[in-house]
Amino acid sequence: MPRPLTVHNGLAAAIMRDNIDTDQIIPSREMKAVSRDGLSDGLFAGWRYTEPGGREPTSDFILNRPEQADTSILISGENFGCGSSREHAAWALAEYGIRVIIAKSFGEIFHGNCLRNGILPISLPPEEVDKLAAIDGAVISVDLPEQSVECRQLPGWNATFEIGDYPKRLLSEGLEPIALTLTDKAKIERFFERDSERRPWLYSAA
Repeated sequence: MPRPLTVHNGLAAAIMRDNIDTDQIIPSREMKAVSRDGLSDGLFAGWRYTEPGGREPTSDFILNRPEQADTSILISGENFGCGSSREHAAWALAEYGIRVIIAKSFGEIFHGNCLRNGILPISLPPEEVDKLAAIDGAVISVDLPEQSVECRQLPGWNATFEIGDYPKRLLSEGLEPIALTLTDKAKIERFFERDSERRPWLYSAA
Protein backbone atom coordinates (compact mmCIF):
# COMPACT_ATOMS: atom_id res chain seq x y z
CA MET A 1 0.00 0.00 0.00
CA PRO A 2 1.22 3.55 -0.64
CA ARG A 3 2.29 5.69 2.30
CA PRO A 4 -0.09 8.57 3.10
CA LEU A 5 0.98 11.95 1.76
CA THR A 6 -0.30 15.18 3.25
CA VAL A 7 2.64 17.57 3.74
CA HIS A 8 5.95 16.60 2.20
CA ASN A 9 9.28 18.40 2.58
CA GLY A 10 12.01 17.07 0.35
CA LEU A 11 15.15 17.57 -1.68
CA ALA A 12 14.47 18.12 -5.36
CA ALA A 13 16.42 17.05 -8.44
CA ALA A 14 15.78 18.70 -11.80
CA ILE A 15 15.85 16.59 -14.97
CA MET A 16 14.87 19.29 -17.41
CA ARG A 17 14.02 17.41 -20.56
CA ASP A 18 10.73 17.36 -22.43
CA ASN A 19 8.96 14.13 -23.39
CA ILE A 20 10.70 11.84 -20.92
CA ASP A 21 8.89 8.62 -21.67
CA THR A 22 8.23 5.56 -19.56
CA ASP A 23 10.97 3.59 -21.32
CA GLN A 24 13.47 6.21 -20.18
CA ILE A 25 12.03 6.12 -16.66
CA ILE A 26 12.29 2.30 -16.54
CA PRO A 27 13.72 0.59 -19.65
CA SER A 28 11.98 -2.62 -20.67
CA ARG A 29 15.20 -4.60 -20.14
CA GLU A 30 14.98 -3.70 -16.43
CA MET A 31 11.55 -5.31 -16.01
CA LYS A 32 12.64 -8.89 -15.37
CA ALA A 33 9.93 -10.02 -12.93
CA VAL A 34 6.22 -9.59 -12.32
CA SER A 35 6.94 -8.17 -8.86
CA ARG A 36 7.35 -4.43 -8.36
CA ASP A 37 10.24 -5.05 -5.93
CA GLY A 38 13.73 -4.11 -7.10
CA LEU A 39 12.60 -1.82 -9.90
CA SER A 40 14.27 1.22 -8.35
CA ASP A 41 17.65 -0.17 -9.43
CA GLY A 42 16.53 0.26 -13.02
CA LEU A 43 15.11 3.77 -12.61
CA PHE A 44 16.56 6.00 -15.36
CA ALA A 45 19.01 3.15 -16.05
CA GLY A 46 19.94 4.52 -19.47
CA TRP A 47 21.19 7.70 -17.82
CA ARG A 48 22.34 6.42 -14.43
CA TYR A 49 24.67 3.71 -15.72
CA THR A 50 27.48 3.67 -18.26
CA GLU A 51 26.32 0.53 -20.12
CA PRO A 52 22.95 -1.10 -20.85
CA GLY A 53 22.27 -3.70 -18.17
CA GLY A 54 25.30 -2.57 -16.16
CA ARG A 55 25.49 -0.87 -12.78
CA GLU A 56 28.56 1.35 -13.17
CA PRO A 57 27.21 4.84 -12.41
CA THR A 58 27.75 7.73 -14.77
CA SER A 59 29.41 10.71 -13.17
CA ASP A 60 27.22 13.45 -14.62
CA PHE A 61 23.67 12.22 -13.92
CA ILE A 62 22.06 14.23 -11.15
CA LEU A 63 20.72 11.30 -9.10
CA ASN A 64 24.25 9.87 -8.91
CA ARG A 65 25.58 12.92 -7.07
CA PRO A 66 26.23 12.23 -3.36
CA GLU A 67 24.44 15.44 -2.35
CA GLN A 68 21.27 14.19 -4.09
CA ALA A 69 21.14 10.88 -2.22
CA ASP A 70 17.93 11.83 -0.39
CA THR A 71 16.05 13.14 -3.41
CA SER A 72 12.30 12.67 -3.04
CA ILE A 73 11.02 15.30 -5.50
CA LEU A 74 11.65 15.45 -9.24
CA ILE A 75 11.36 18.57 -11.41
CA SER A 76 10.97 18.17 -15.16
CA GLY A 77 9.61 19.60 -18.40
CA GLU A 78 6.72 18.99 -20.73
CA ASN A 79 4.89 15.68 -21.16
CA PHE A 80 6.74 13.79 -18.42
CA GLY A 81 5.81 10.09 -18.45
CA CYS A 82 4.60 9.92 -22.03
CA GLY A 83 4.90 6.75 -24.10
CA SER A 84 3.70 3.32 -23.02
CA SER A 85 1.21 2.75 -20.23
CA ARG A 86 3.58 0.60 -18.13
CA GLU A 87 2.79 1.07 -14.45
CA HIS A 88 6.35 -0.09 -13.70
CA ALA A 89 7.47 3.52 -14.23
CA ALA A 90 5.45 4.68 -11.23
CA TRP A 91 6.50 1.61 -9.23
CA ALA A 92 10.19 2.30 -9.86
CA LEU A 93 9.86 5.96 -8.87
CA ALA A 94 7.92 5.08 -5.71
CA GLU A 95 10.40 2.43 -4.63
CA TYR A 96 13.28 4.84 -5.19
CA GLY A 97 11.58 7.26 -2.78
CA ILE A 98 10.03 9.83 -5.12
CA ARG A 99 6.87 11.25 -3.53
CA VAL A 100 6.29 14.33 -5.71
CA ILE A 101 6.95 15.18 -9.37
CA ILE A 102 6.66 18.80 -10.46
CA ALA A 103 6.52 19.18 -14.23
CA LYS A 104 5.17 21.46 -16.90
CA SER A 105 2.79 18.70 -18.01
CA PHE A 106 2.38 14.91 -17.80
CA GLY A 107 1.47 11.96 -19.94
CA GLU A 108 -2.16 11.21 -19.07
CA ILE A 109 -1.87 7.50 -18.23
CA PHE A 110 1.35 8.00 -16.28
CA HIS A 111 -0.32 10.80 -14.30
CA GLY A 112 -3.06 8.39 -13.21
CA ASN A 113 -0.55 5.65 -12.38
CA CYS A 114 1.30 8.05 -10.08
CA LEU A 115 -1.85 8.92 -8.16
CA ARG A 116 -2.64 5.23 -7.64
CA ASN A 117 0.86 4.52 -6.34
CA GLY A 118 1.40 7.26 -3.77
CA ILE A 119 3.14 9.83 -5.99
CA LEU A 120 1.76 13.35 -6.33
CA PRO A 121 2.15 14.73 -9.89
CA ILE A 122 1.97 18.53 -9.87
CA SER A 123 1.60 20.61 -13.03
CA LEU A 124 2.81 24.19 -12.70
CA PRO A 125 3.21 26.96 -15.28
CA PRO A 126 6.48 26.62 -17.23
CA GLU A 127 7.99 29.77 -15.77
CA GLU A 128 7.40 28.50 -12.21
CA VAL A 129 8.92 25.10 -13.00
CA ASP A 130 11.96 26.81 -14.55
CA LYS A 131 12.32 28.94 -11.45
CA LEU A 132 12.52 25.83 -9.23
CA ALA A 133 14.77 23.95 -11.66
CA ALA A 134 17.32 26.77 -11.62
CA ILE A 135 18.01 26.19 -7.91
CA ASP A 136 20.72 23.63 -7.22
CA GLY A 137 19.60 21.43 -4.33
CA ALA A 138 16.18 23.01 -3.94
CA VAL A 139 14.31 22.03 -0.78
CA ILE A 140 10.60 22.09 -1.53
CA SER A 141 7.55 21.85 0.71
CA VAL A 142 4.30 20.52 -0.75
CA ASP A 143 1.05 20.88 1.19
CA LEU A 144 -1.59 18.58 -0.31
CA PRO A 145 -4.56 19.79 1.80
CA GLU A 146 -3.77 23.41 0.84
CA GLN A 147 -2.65 22.42 -2.68
CA SER A 148 0.39 24.65 -2.43
CA VAL A 149 4.14 24.51 -3.12
CA GLU A 150 6.88 26.51 -1.40
CA CYS A 151 10.68 26.51 -1.71
CA ARG A 152 13.17 27.18 1.08
CA GLN A 153 15.49 29.05 -1.27
CA LEU A 154 12.68 31.32 -2.54
CA PRO A 155 11.32 33.17 0.52
CA GLY A 156 7.82 34.44 -0.13
CA TRP A 157 7.35 32.36 -3.26
CA ASN A 158 4.26 30.17 -3.43
CA ALA A 159 2.45 28.28 -6.17
CA THR A 160 -0.85 26.44 -6.12
CA PHE A 161 -1.93 23.36 -8.05
CA GLU A 162 -5.17 21.61 -8.96
CA ILE A 163 -6.16 18.09 -7.90
CA GLY A 164 -9.53 16.38 -7.73
CA ASP A 165 -11.16 15.19 -4.52
CA TYR A 166 -10.82 11.49 -5.43
CA PRO A 167 -7.05 11.44 -6.09
CA LYS A 168 -6.52 13.78 -3.18
CA ARG A 169 -8.15 11.24 -0.88
CA LEU A 170 -6.16 8.37 -2.39
CA LEU A 171 -2.91 10.17 -1.61
CA SER A 172 -3.79 11.64 1.77
CA GLU A 173 -5.07 8.30 3.12
CA GLY A 174 -2.43 6.16 1.44
CA LEU A 175 -4.94 4.09 -0.51
CA GLU A 176 -5.16 2.53 -3.95
CA PRO A 177 -8.54 2.36 -5.73
CA ILE A 178 -9.60 -1.12 -4.52
CA ALA A 179 -8.67 -0.30 -0.93
CA LEU A 180 -10.64 2.94 -1.17
CA THR A 181 -13.69 1.01 -2.43
CA LEU A 182 -13.36 -1.43 0.49
CA THR A 183 -13.69 1.42 2.99
CA ASP A 184 -17.39 1.17 2.08
CA LYS A 185 -17.50 -2.62 2.48
CA ALA A 186 -20.31 -2.52 5.05
CA LYS A 187 -22.49 -0.39 2.73
CA ILE A 188 -21.77 -2.72 -0.19
CA GLU A 189 -22.73 -5.79 1.85
CA ARG A 190 -25.97 -4.15 3.03
CA PHE A 191 -26.85 -3.34 -0.58
CA PHE A 192 -26.42 -6.95 -1.68
CA GLU A 193 -28.43 -8.22 1.30
CA ARG A 194 -31.37 -5.96 0.42
CA ASP A 195 -31.04 -6.63 -3.28
CA SER A 196 -30.96 -10.41 -2.81
CA GLU A 197 -34.26 -10.16 -0.91
CA ARG A 198 -35.82 -8.00 -3.61
CA ARG A 199 -34.48 -9.96 -6.60
CA PRO A 200 -33.58 -13.45 -5.31
CA TRP A 201 -33.53 -14.96 -8.82
CA LEU A 202 -30.29 -13.04 -9.54
CA TYR A 203 -28.55 -14.77 -6.64
CA SER A 204 -29.77 -18.33 -7.10
CA ALA A 205 -27.07 -20.96 -7.59
CA ALA A 206 -26.49 -21.93 -11.21
